[in-house]
Amino acid sequence: MAKKVIATLQTAGKNYAKVIRMVKSPKTGAYTFKENILHVEQVKEYLAKK
Repeated sequence: MAKKVIATLQTAGKNYAKVIRMVKSPKTGAYTFKENILHVEQVKEYLAKK
């Protein structure tokens, strides 16, 4: 299972989270990191999908 890191950011009264996901490359087998800034309500949906 990939590591999941969540840091919360707060700007202009809206809550956002920076989500960093570790993803394994199917070709090389190496891990890469994907970073996204999402609204707090969307974090669970993003981490649930593969």
